Amino acid sequence: MSLPPGFLDELRTRVTLSAVVGRKVTWDMRKSNQGRGDFWAPCPFHQEKSASFHVDDRKGFYYCFGCQAKGDALTFVKESENLSFMEAVETLAREAGMQMPARDPVQAQKADRRTQLSEVMEEAVKWFRLQLKTSAAAEARAYLAKRGLSPEAQDRWHIGFAPDAWEALHGALTAKGIASDMVIEAGLAIRPDEGKARKTPYDRFRNRIIFPIRDGRGRAISLGGRAMDPNDRAKYLNGPETALFDKGRNLFNLGPAREAVGKGKPLVVSEGYMDVIALSEAGFTGAVAPLGTAITEEQLRLMWRISDEPVIALDGDKAGIRAALRLIDLALPLLEAGKGLRFAIMPGGQDPDELIKAQGAPAMQSVLDQAQPMVSLLWNREIEGKSFDSPERKAALDKTLRGLMNRIADPSIRAHYTEEIRRLRAALFGPKARPFQPQGPRGTPWKRQAPDPVPLAATRASLLAGATDRDTEELREAVILAALATHPRLVDRFESDLERMDMSNPAHEIIRDALLLRHDPRSPALDAVLARPHVLIAPPVRNREDTELATLCLAEEFAKLAARRGARREIEEAMEDMDRLPDEGLTWRLTQAAQARHRAENPHRNDTADLGEDRTAMSNHLQSLIDGKIWEKKR
Repeated sequence: MSLPPGFLDELRTRVTLSAVVGRKVTWDMRKSNQGRGDFWAPCPFHQEKSASFHVDDRKGFYYCFGCQAKGDALTFVKESENLSFMEAVETLAREAGMQMPARDPVQAQKADRRTQLSEVMEEAVKWFRLQLKTSAAAEARAYLAKRGLSPEAQDRWHIGFAPDAWEALHGALTAKGIASDMVIEAGLAIRPDEGKARKTPYDRFRNRIIFPIRDGRGRAISLGGRAMDPNDRAKYLNGPETALFDKGRNLFNLGPAREAVGKGKPLVVSEGYMDVIALSEAGFTGAVAPLGTAITEEQLRLMWRISDEPVIALDGDKAGIRAALRLIDLALPLLEAGKGLRFAIMPGGQDPDELIKAQGAPAMQSVLDQAQPMVSLLWNREIEGKSFDSPERKAALDKTLRGLMNRIADPSIRAHYTEEIRRLRAALFGPKARPFQPQGPRGTPWKRQAPDPVPLAATRASLLAGATDRDTEELREAVILAALATHPRLVDRFESDLERMDMSNPAHEIIRDALLLRHDPRSPALDAVLARPHVLIAPPVRNREDTELATLCLAEEFAKLAARRGARREIEEAMEDMDRLPDEGLTWRLTQAAQARHRAENPHRNDTADLGEDRTAMSNHLQSLIDGKIWEKKR
């Protein structure tokens, strides 16, 4: 809503800053000079004993020399009561007797209707409060006393009682001149369906303790009722959706909690009215609760407008845990930098009210202090009660986690969540085992039987000059990752190959995870890969537009890499069998590995004439292993 020119200037002229601030502070009259409009007080925005908060009425400006808070009357109302700008304007306008600019006629008519319904609701609240004092409410008063609510607390929360009568409230309100249709529209009475025996409207709330529900500005917008009859179909009953009340867009105790959070209290989200009342009475005044439904997206956004990190303190029973887990799924796509959730798990299946009554406020504070970040509950949900004793189960977990990470829209938060999930996964499955390294006698490294060939001067700087098998594998990994980053549409086609590929370099894991999660893979790690000369000249990297060529090259690179690693694993496994004399079966296994590697690295050749080089190299290597084992046994 836009305000007409000059409206705010007139509003600031009509209100006196010292009068607005004076409702929240106690002036230090030794330092203040009322005649000059100069006032000093302890700052309402931070805890202090000295009067460092200065108000200058003539300039309409305040400043704290301790915490540097500053602003005008609108800023003060907005910050001290944790209101939005327009809510602060409306608050000051009412105080100044100014009419807020009218919206269009239709909206103005709706606003007038809501005002009338709110007035009807306030009359109902007054009537219910009076009923709580009558003899008919003796059982209700005893119940409230048993729950630890003193008469003073009952008055603070405007708690009332609906007698066990069908038309008591409806009759009382219509006797005051309130139209029956207004009582029904406010959700206080129900019009019977046609054909029913009852012809007149009847009260919605009967034989219930009544809790008024107010909006952020303190207006009564609906009611909640707790049944006194244990056999009643609904233990708690909320008013219906009306022009005044949308249960998915409001929170119980919203206004007081918003003001408390503005003064430094945490926003604690509990499950019901009694939890909120118990928390607030125990000093946790920033307590709110949803209104008979699971927390909605609108309620979550409303919480984040009040506090960057609400603490969810739902009941510790199974239903409470399920509600918390549903909230995680709701919150994931909505997460933003600085906006999160923490979860306080109530011990022993208790709710906050029970915990406070049993162990006091310090126990509740301890639970809040131990609140867990959302990622911890997310991880526990996916692993609790499950076994991951097979590659298939581990892969299923990874797939589920990738799906959850993909739901996070904010790239920065998604990256941090992925990093934390990777850390938790490593803690669950253990650190990746190092590849087996062949060793000679007494654990010394094997020495080559012949000196390494010396590369030419022109190739001495090349990675491939004197490169080991592992160097070559790492280079193939780099080419694969660079090709997929250049042609991201091919990730779907090679997803399973990429997922199974063990990375020899932690930087490669970062790129691989980003590709699998369909995130932008650009990072310092990818920049380092793309800077390598052998990657830059790779055909799929140089030819960015040729998807068909990239597909063929990637298929070939994956095959070569798998064949190389398969042959290496055969050698490592063969070494484990060296305690007994190698037989023809061992030689056959190594020959098959050499052939598989040869076929993968020479896919366009049909002959096997050049297998001799691989066979010779494999035989030499095997012979060296045999010689070493025989020499070790002789010692």
